[in-house]
Amino acid sequence: MENWWPAPFTGAPVHATVNVPASKSLTNRYLILAALASSPSTIHNTLISRDTELMLAALETFGVGIKRTEQPDGSTTVVITPADQLNQAQPDGSALRIECGLAGTVMRFVPPLAAVAKARVHFDGDPAARLRPMAPVLDGLGALGATFDYPQAKGMLPFTIDASDVRVSDTVIVDASGSSQFVSALLLAGHALPGGLRLRAADGPVASPDHIMMTVQTLREMGVEISVDADSRGWRISEGSIDGFTVTVEPDLSNAGPFLAAALASNGSVGIRFWPQQTTQVGGKWVQILKSMGAEVEHGADSVLTVRGTGKIKGITYADASELAPTLAALCVLADSPSKLTGIGHLRGHETDRLAALETELPKVGATVKATEDTLEIIPGSLHAADLHSYEDHRMATAGALLGLAVDGIRVENIATTAKTMPQFPQLWAQMVDTSKDRG
Repeated sequence: MENWWPAPFTGAPVHATVNVPASKSLTNRYLILAALASSPSTIHNTLISRDTELMLAALETFGVGIKRTEQPDGSTTVVITPADQLNQAQPDGSALRIECGLAGTVMRFVPPLAAVAKARVHFDGDPAARLRPMAPVLDGLGALGATFDYPQAKGMLPFTIDASDVRVSDTVIVDASGSSQFVSALLLAGHALPGGLRLRAADGPVASPDHIMMTVQTLREMGVEISVDADSRGWRISEGSIDGFTVTVEPDLSNAGPFLAAALASNGSVGIRFWPQQTTQVGGKWVQILKSMGAEVEHGADSVLTVRGTGKIKGITYADASELAPTLAALCVLADSPSKLTGIGHLRGHETDRLAALETELPKVGATVKATEDTLEIIPGSLHAADLHSYEDHRMATAGALLGLAVDGIRVENIATTAKTMPQFPQLWAQMVDTSKDRG
């Protein structure tokens, strides 16, 4: 049975300051590196969501120790104690079993951990996860000596990896056109592989290079020796160990996007607390995107990033929006002129085919939308109520919520899918709207 959430509508400007949860991308990168460290690590402000719970469970399967502490401010601190030796099998000698859910960072980042452990591991996930591309990272591990058993489709979940013969290898070539995670997955484990890792992207586009740079900078932050080729398509990592570390995870700037966009959608103002001065997150692009669309943006000395609507939402031509595209596309529906989003073909392999989903759902509220292989063209129209499907995709759900703020009568299917990276989203969104009503 479909579960429809009436998106809160406000006919008045929204005025709110919001705390968004921590970054999923950074949390799961830190968790992988902590599991590979030589001593315990402490991760403050750890995101607790479905994706990170699945990652924590995967690490425990390998024998990594996990200790959580709830802090007075509501955040969670996790202490990761590496295993003396990563588990290679269940007590009965059978393959370890990893549940990936719909988490790309689990299904792609954890198989290289199996390679480090030289373990035999079975991976599976949600039905929708079995449609997500996996082959490039698995082919990369195959070049290092891992073998695979595919009970259904080659290069897809479910599969069992046998990494007992992983060895030193010459340059590994990976097709990075479908997801940056294919590169990041191998880079994160590269220092712990025999002989380190020499990796090159195959000819063709490289999806979301910002996320790869996030991985590179995170590795350097932990002391990993990594060099990047002059063309930014190759990476060399020296074999070595990393010490345990202490970090505080930044807010998830991508998840902040719908809240910031709400300022334009309602001609109000929204602030996000603890916005970093510098970041490797792709969500940092919201500052320039929203300015280009007509917003006033201020980053205060109190670390609050405030976006103010000016009564005008301009159409935009923008390349490489990556995971920001669903929210950006929804905002483009509310603009006063057409928009074109390019370089986002890799979104067809995310939680759903996001380009196809946006092309199907946005016209329901009155826009004209055309999707090509890697582009969305959006022409605003006369807006009206509609029921919008989420496709079990958290970013489709939050895009629907943004439209509901400006269009009365929007319902979003299964808003609970936002628990993938932001379990508090429905409450935070309703609180933002209710606070604004109180002011009115």
